[in-house]
Amino acid sequence: MKHLFFLTILLVTISCHAQQPQKFNLGFKKHIVKAAIPDGWIKWGNYELTTVNDAYSGMRAAKITSNEKGTSFGSIAYKIPAKYKGKTIRLEGYMKIENVEDGYAGLLLRIDGKGSSLAFDNMSSKNITGTKDWQKYTIDLNYPKNAEVIFVGGILTGKGKVWLDDFVLTIGGKDIQALKEVEKVLSKAEQDTAFATLSAVSIPELNSENIENLELLGRIWGFLKYHHPAIASGDYNWDNELFRFLPKYLSSKNSGARDAIVLAWIDSFGTIPKCNKCKETKEDAFLKPNHHWMEEQSELLKNKLSVIYKNRSQGEQYYIGEKANVGNPDFKNENPYTEIDYPDDELRLLALYRYWNMIRYFFPYTHLMDKDWNSILKEYIPIFLNAEDELEYELAAIQLIGEIGDTHASLGLEANKIVEWKGSCYPPVDVRFAENKLVVTDYYDPELIEESGLKIGNVIISIDGKSISKIIEEKAKYYPSSNKSVQLRNMSTDLLRSNSEEIKIRYISENLEVKEIMLKLYSKDSLNISGFFKKSEEKSYKMLDNNIGYITLENIRDEDVPNIKKVFKDTRGIIIDIRNYPSTFVPFSLGSYFVSTATPFVKFTNLNLDNPGEFNFTSSLKIPSIGKTYTGKLVVLVNELTQSQAEYTTMAFRAGDNTTVIGSTTAGADGNVSTIYLPGGLRTWISGIGVNYPDGKETQGQGIIPDIEVKITVDGIRNGKDELMEKAVEVILNDKNEIGPKNSMD
Repeated sequence: MKHLFFLTILLVTISCHAQQPQKFNLGFKKHIVKAAIPDGWIKWGNYELTTVNDAYSGMRAAKITSNEKGTSFGSIAYKIPAKYKGKTIRLEGYMKIENVEDGYAGLLLRIDGKGSSLAFDNMSSKNITGTKDWQKYTIDLNYPKNAEVIFVGGILTGKGKVWLDDFVLTIGGKDIQALKEVEKVLSKAEQDTAFATLSAVSIPELNSENIENLELLGRIWGFLKYHHPAIASGDYNWDNELFRFLPKYLSSKNSGARDAIVLAWIDSFGTIPKCNKCKETKEDAFLKPNHHWMEEQSELLKNKLSVIYKNRSQGEQYYIGEKANVGNPDFKNENPYTEIDYPDDELRLLALYRYWNMIRYFFPYTHLMDKDWNSILKEYIPIFLNAEDELEYELAAIQLIGEIGDTHASLGLEANKIVEWKGSCYPPVDVRFAENKLVVTDYYDPELIEESGLKIGNVIISIDGKSISKIIEEKAKYYPSSNKSVQLRNMSTDLLRSNSEEIKIRYISENLEVKEIMLKLYSKDSLNISGFFKKSEEKSYKMLDNNIGYITLENIRDEDVPNIKKVFKDTRGIIIDIRNYPSTFVPFSLGSYFVSTATPFVKFTNLNLDNPGEFNFTSSLKIPSIGKTYTGKLVVLVNELTQSQAEYTTMAFRAGDNTTVIGSTTAGADGNVSTIYLPGGLRTWISGIGVNYPDGKETQGQGIIPDIEVKITVDGIRNGKDELMEKAVEVILNDKNEIGPKNSMD
């Protein structure tokens, strides 16, 4: 996801420049003399892009060269209209790299449709770094039926150089250069473009009565969207139908007239055919649809909605589907209205309706929210409709998103007013919360150590005269998170940002004296900022003292796993550090090394597309035994940086015969991610499936609870101590190695 924003911008940029030739210049055979960019290709990012004679074959190749600090990315891409049939798509290409570090190089394949990414891979998980001569690389994806645009290209992040040549794109096993275009048949919803960019409807001043009416309409609109067979099949552009209906609905004088207008509106979409496949909600369903609000309506309206529910749409729908092989929701055919930075009244209302109903019917963790989601719609109608400018709209959106309590649920960088609001100038130091205090932990650039005036371990207590606790209180609602620890993690990176070139801070020095300085700030590009996950180029495993093996998952590769098993087989213990994001998926390949029998470690809750709002448990997934089980002690290190795949991987290792998890509560955001687009081109995400231990215990929100809690301290930071590592070594040295299956995992 890291570079998805830049590629989304790339879509818009390319659409203004690229032509649609029948033959595509994927091998750089066509080029303009002395031009830096090959014919038909587009540059994106801040790195230098050139065409050079040093090609794999032919005359020319593309070359991307990083800046000196390697603080950004560079990409070259080619846009192809998706006018072809097939079930699979493959990109092949040759790549040469030189001194790639602090990032990766890769081919890039992305398929878009209706303003959203349908399939994407930039080879980031392959962690291609270092120096390598020309090699062939391949990306394989499923080819979506509703694809509209295909992007092929290459990308470089961090430092180094990459050469790219001889791209070949195949769909259904056939070279796209020889494929015939197939004219796409537009759905009825796609043919309705009446409100493509502007709804042109005005909502009157809010009062208690029309807020209640708008709440009811939001419920009915969302219910019909995912239940009415004609709407769910794509016969109607459901955004446009809302805009058409609003003026008449808002003109109703009383509840009786309102309901009559609603009933006539529903009838206008045709009769509801009898559904012979529709089933009752399962008695043992983990989550069940909540339609209690229907019981509060007039008899006629209640009966009408009940008939629709009993004869609801079945299977894949136009606006909602399931991701293949996973089961998380796929929110399809949603207009992001990217042309509009500040949506008008009706588009802001649409944003609220769209998001609220998506969460209501397809979020697997509604039962864990701090607030009842049923109350949220009414609460946020005035917040969204009273948002007077682009920033207020974006803040309303992020505040709403924060209500679901999901660390995956943030806003993408398309929310540019929030980015500006946070500040364009950055501090020269990295900070982190320890013991609920904001502590300096590192420098982005060693040459700025003296100039900053701060030392590692200094505790910042106020910024521009305002205490850290007060700033947190004011801004916390704009930082979606599953728990407090990860919220502080996310806030820490922004607290010292400003649109001024310096800020006044008070801090507690290493001598416990309170001091005050003016801290100079810098542009982000001038600093070596790597975010939470600052990758090391060191080997992913090494031997520690006392015959203890150490593995970090931040740069582990598939080929490392057999070597790890060989090198560490006779060690006293192994420490696996997951205070990072794994660079490759190892729950089974490495997790199987620590179990003596096939051991269940996780089960999921998946949506029932035939009954929106219903979620059911899957069977437990097991870590298989490979027959050669590690007999030493396994210690896994986690903290608030352990998120999503890292949490899932921790669960797999926890199934081991002799595993202890040490650290602090993790991010509490597990499960494959689903993308949501909102008007104004905003992009957000949710955890799309429920992730649970085999006994049903949840990981969302509370995260992975360690067996032994160890938190970093201010003293530890000052003295350069890794308290979790120290505890891990102690546990291994004191281990009696009593191997046996964990009862909690049975």
